[in-house]
Amino acid sequence: MIKIREVQPADAAEILAIYRPYVESTPITFEYEVPSVAEFRQRIETTLSRYPYIAAIQEGRIIGYAYAGVYKGRSAYDWSCEVTVYLQQETAAKGVGTMLYQKLEQILQKQGVVNLTACITEGNQRSVGFHEKFGYQTVGRFPKIGYKFSRWYDVVWLQKELQRPNNPVQPFIPYPQLADLIW
Repeated sequence: MIKIREVQPADAAEILAIYRPYVESTPITFEYEVPSVAEFRQRIETTLSRYPYIAAIQEGRIIGYAYAGVYKGRSAYDWSCEVTVYLQQETAAKGVGTMLYQKLEQILQKQGVVNLTACITEGNQRSVGFHEKFGYQTVGRFPKIGYKFSRWYDVVWLQKELQRPNNPVQPFIPYPQLADLIW
């Protein structure tokens, strides 16, 4: 059975083990160097100060994770965020990503988030299809914007309206103010 729970900073090494092959062997992330466990722990703490960071657990091990992050660092963008999901490579296409995104979207909706965005490297059709299954639509393409493995890559941006925007807008609720009510 797979359970979804909040990530803790102490999970950094286990989550980094999932992320490592994406850095070392794919253009899915444009990082060149695998971050240290300390750097990854800091990233988790920073994310949790504003957004959810969740993990899928099977038999006591993390097999995937998802989180939301700042789309742009200006107040006018508070109701929009970027979402990310990574799975152990042997876990892909087994419903784990779906479970993670369902929970992530449920939390983000409670926070008042209106728009979700996803930035995907060209050629990652599995990710594009996954996001389209959730109602994301391609809204932009940036040609030859990332360079890795001696090659230029395009990225596509996908977007989903999570909920209808209100006017006047309701305040964005930072994740820590809701965490106890969710878990």
